[in-house]
Amino acid sequence: MKIEKLQNGIRLLRDDTAFPLSTDAILLADFARVTKGTAVCDLCAGGGAVGLLLLSRDPALEITALELQPEPCALMARAAAESGVQDRFHILQGDVRHIRTLLPAGAFRNVVCNPPYYPVGSGCAPENEAQEIARTERCCTPEDLSAAAAWLLPTGGNLWLVHRPERLTDLLCALRGKGLEPKRLRPACPRPAASPALILLQAVRGGRPGLKWEPPLVLAADDGTPTEEYRRIYRLK
Repeated sequence: MKIEKLQNGIRLLRDDTAFPLSTDAILLADFARVTKGTAVCDLCAGGGAVGLLLLSRDPALEITALELQPEPCALMARAAAESGVQDRFHILQGDVRHIRTLLPAGAFRNVVCNPPYYPVGSGCAPENEAQEIARTERCCTPEDLSAAAAWLLPTGGNLWLVHRPERLTDLLCALRGKGLEPKRLRPACPRPAASPALILLQAVRGGRPGLKWEPPLVLAADDGTPTEEYRRIYRLK
C-alpha cells in the first residue's frame, strides 16, 4: 500500500497490484473541465484516483464514486477518511449496468469515467478476477457506460472519459446511440512522432453534431525529457 499526497490535504491510497495510480487517471482529471463547486459522478471509480484528484483541485467539489468491487471501495473509504472529505466523497458500491436502481436521472452535470478498455478474451490474461473486472469489459462495455452516463446527465451535461484509440469507433457509436454527442477529442502520445496511446474525450448529452480534434498531448520529447505540459499536469517543478 502506498500513500500519494495531493493538494489541499487529499490523500490517495494506492494498491499497485490491482488499482495503481495510472497516467490515464491523471490525464483524465486534468482534461475534465468540471464546474467548480458542483457534484460529479465518477463511474468505474476503481481506487478513486480521478475523483480524489478532482477534489484536490477544488475544495468545494462533491464526488459520488460508483465502483463494482468491494476492495477498491474500502480503499476509497479509507482515503476519504484520512483526507477528511467523507462529507464530499460519497462511495457507492454497485453495478454500472444497474444505474437506474442506484442513482436518480439527471442528477449530475458532469460524469467522469476511466473504464475497462479491453474486450473479454483480448490482450494479456488477467492474473485474477479483480484485474479481469477492472481491465476488461466483462461488466462494463462502451454501451453500458454510455447508457449509465445518459441516465445520470441532464441535457447539456458533460461526460469526460479516457480510452484506448483502437476502441474509438466502438466508443463513438455507443455514445451517439445513447444521445451523447462527442464534442472534444484529444490524443495523448508518449513521444512527438508516436501514435496515440490514449484518447481523452468529452461528450455532451443532447449536444449538436460536431467533433473538435485538439492538438496531441505529448508527454515527453524524443530524448525522454518531460514536456512542459506533462510537468504542468504532474505539477513538477
